[in-house]
Amino acid sequence: MRTQEPGFWDDRVKSDEVMKRVKANKKWVSSFDKVHAANEELSLALEYYKEGIVEEADIDNAYAAALRQTEEAELANMLQGEEDQLSAVLKIVAGAGGTESQDWAQMLMRLYQRWAEAHGYKVTVANLQDGDDAGIKTVTFQIEGDTAYGYLKSENGVHRLVRVSPFNAQGKRMTSFASVFVTPLVDDTIEVYVDPSKVSWDLFRSGGAGGQNVNKVETGVRLRYQYTDPDTGETEEILIENTETRKQTENRENAMRLLRSQLYDRELKRRNAAKAKIEASKKKIEWGSQIRSYVFDDRRVKDHRTGYQTSNVQAVMDGDIDAFIKAYLMEFGAPEPKE
Repeated sequence: MRTQEPGFWDDRVKSDEVMKRVKANKKWVSSFDKVHAANEELSLALEYYKEGIVEEADIDNAYAAALRQTEEAELANMLQGEEDQLSAVLKIVAGAGGTESQDWAQMLMRLYQRWAEAHGYKVTVANLQDGDDAGIKTVTFQIEGDTAYGYLKSENGVHRLVRVSPFNAQGKRMTSFASVFVTPLVDDTIEVYVDPSKVSWDLFRSGGAGGQNVNKVETGVRLRYQYTDPDTGETEEILIENTETRKQTENRENAMRLLRSQLYDRELKRRNAAKAKIEASKKKIEWGSQIRSYVFDDRRVKDHRTGYQTSNVQAVMDGDIDAFIKAYLMEFGAPEPKE
């Protein structure tokens, strides 16, 4: 076994890369074993039913279990890209509309935090800007764990809220928008070149009341990177703020990691035009551009890309979005055929 070879652990980057592949292979073997065992149980239940040993309900239960395991394996098969296995960086930005949109952005933040916690992912807020009166203007946080990006890439786009606004004295029905951007969080096994001559730093003292689960910090860093598109030659400034810890050096390291994640994401989109719509299709946060609508008074949440919808609005707002993720991946996440 390679892990037992002399000197294997001396090169941490290479050893980590090998262990990632080992872990991925083990996951596939485990998935196959679960599907195989569930189908064996179903076959056995049918035989026992014919012999009068079990009831029809037992067959239904065995069938449901086999179907669940098969669908989980099928869904995992939609996540075969290198980037799909990574953790994620999720950024939420409130659209035009003041307090109402800022409140909606905070509701989305809670939604994704609840989803991440339910799946055992670690959530770390890198930067948060409070709203003027309520809610948030923007937040960036890391969701760390296997395949977090693979699942959350389905959330890229504009999210539309329709409700009777608690901030409107006339009780009018209001429409608000917030954008969600998701990029893969790179690790040490992925090489990303950052041109040091294009990096500049600003320091600032963070302010505001912060929010739930947000570190109260004294010093923040602002990273500016002059990115040049290799295809068009156009230059764009990438701006990243980090107020994650009380130590300036750690905030610098975290900001650089977020920059590497963005650069990696851009390179992925250059390699595969089909994936360019993930972030290149950033539209204005307004009518007609939304990927999903949350209509509270009609008790309906609908994804406009897949057509999937549910009437259980409260469950969705509590982080139950797996059905939306699954519908997206089954329609758009099929692995590309190998040549």
